[in-house]
Amino acid sequence: MNQLRIGTLAGLFAAATGLSWAGAGLWESFGNTPPAVPLFSPVILGLIAAVLFVTGLSLRSRLRAWRERRPGARPVDRLMAARAVVFGQASALVSSIAAGCYGGFGVFLVMERLDVPNRRDQAIYAGLAVLAGAAVVAAALFLERVCRLPEGDENGEGNGPMGSTA
Repeated sequence: MNQLRIGTLAGLFAAATGLSWAGAGLWESFGNTPPAVPLFSPVILGLIAAVLFVTGLSLRSRLRAWRERRPGARPVDRLMAARAVVFGQASALVSSIAAGCYGGFGVFLVMERLDVPNRRDQAIYAGLAVLAGAAVVAAALFLERVCRLPEGDENGEGNGPMGSTA
């Protein structure tokens, strides 16, 4: 499984920011009012970040217990860890695009009239969504780092902390 690259995530964020900013300007140039940023966008992204972070902490503590040979410590199932990493990577990719879209829309709102209370609120929601998207990316990178295989165990052999559960 390939690791996430910060450059890829930053490129997706930048591309989505530019396209969103240009799209919002084009939309308004046709005389339409820009769509609203949902209040739940930063909340949902924050919940995803929390789930990823808690999963990473849980896996890290289980792996540490196995390494220290604590009584009752069970190995981590490799398939479960791989699923967690795939969920984290997918969440990071999608949230970098979503954060870029909200970022571009927020920049558009800031460049326009902020004296309108509705636009100010929308810019705040967009900024919070960008921060929550960054939190998802950080949590996904943390989870990926926790679930990384030890050196010399690329093909799944050995009885390491992610050994077989049979």
